[in-house]
Amino acid sequence: MLVMLPRPLSSLEHPRQAIRRFTPNWFTITMGTGVVALALNQVPLDIPGRAALARALWITNIALFGAFAILYTARWMLYRPEARRIFEHPVMCMFFGAIPMALATLINGLLVFGASDGSGAAIDVAHVLWWLDVALSLGCAWLVPYLMFTRQAHDLPAMTAVWLLPLVAAEVAAASGGLLVAHLPPGPASLRILWLSYVLWGISVFPALGVLVILFLRMTLHKLPRREMAATSWLSLGPLGTGALALIVLGEQAPRVLAASPLAALGEVAHGAGVVAALALWGYGLWWLGLAVLVTRRYFREEVPFNMGWWAFTFPLGVYSLATLALARTLHSAFFEVAGCALVLLLIAFWVLVASRTLHGAFHGYLFVSPCLEGLPTSETQP
Repeated sequence: MLVMLPRPLSSLEHPRQAIRRFTPNWFTITMGTGVVALALNQVPLDIPGRAALARALWITNIALFGAFAILYTARWMLYRPEARRIFEHPVMCMFFGAIPMALATLINGLLVFGASDGSGAAIDVAHVLWWLDVALSLGCAWLVPYLMFTRQAHDLPAMTAVWLLPLVAAEVAAASGGLLVAHLPPGPASLRILWLSYVLWGISVFPALGVLVILFLRMTLHKLPRREMAATSWLSLGPLGTGALALIVLGEQAPRVLAASPLAALGEVAHGAGVVAALALWGYGLWWLGLAVLVTRRYFREEVPFNMGWWAFTFPLGVYSLATLALARTLHSAFFEVAGCALVLLLIAFWVLVASRTLHGAFHGYLFVSPCLEGLPTSETQP
């Protein structure tokens, strides 16, 4: 009796279609997996094998990022005309921001896991990659909005929180800058990274807050987006959680870095003001979190189709969880510690659900969808 095993990529006309249809939203997998590794490493829970599992997830994340980078590079090399269509697409273009944010999770992992054994090489690699991450983040922050203004068709009813993705990358780099400074001695290099990280924070957070105001107006006037975009309600946590986290980690390092400079007194101001501002951003995030839970409950009263957008359940919640744990550490607060643990457990549950369904969809091939190819003649979408 023969047993028919499932064929990989069975939903595709040809395996090469996986390359032709590969889009930047796959990097949200590395964003979500990376933040789970970082959160699992920090959560103050006595879970057997917690540290080893966190490290294993980070190593897996490196492999995923490498594979995705190869696939997306191959698409540009083999199918350049189709790949260029992303610049006109009003949704998929936003996911360029996922690439530097995914890279940031690897950098943070180098600083948390790679440097834990005192390896200077891990810090050196993280330092180089951080500058690359800054360049990519700034490119997204400027070029994607420019394309929105000049080449893409947008209207308010179709707007969703994915507009935040190219903007948030810069503040993720700012938070990584704070972690990097913690591993560098006081001096010109660490001072340069500290100042630049605050600039990156401003480049990202203030435009993102403006987008959240527009998003509130859009939701009020035009109600909820279609079911396929159900998970986007969680994206609002991203800029608020990351913004709070960046202020805390930068504020922690400011007194040490500025101690020998004429601006030594500014270090304590940056630390104190950072904690207060982080609390305010955390509170704003709590409001969006409550709305996200209510909106998600409403969506899931009916069947919601699975797609790559479900990864929005992970990274925004992850950075908000990390900000909560950072506040617990800074304020020595039992409330924030319990809240942080609860959020991390919810994050892990989301990740297990989404990762398992993604693995199934990637194996069978039906998750390889490129909206940029819609409207092309059939002959142009064949391998």
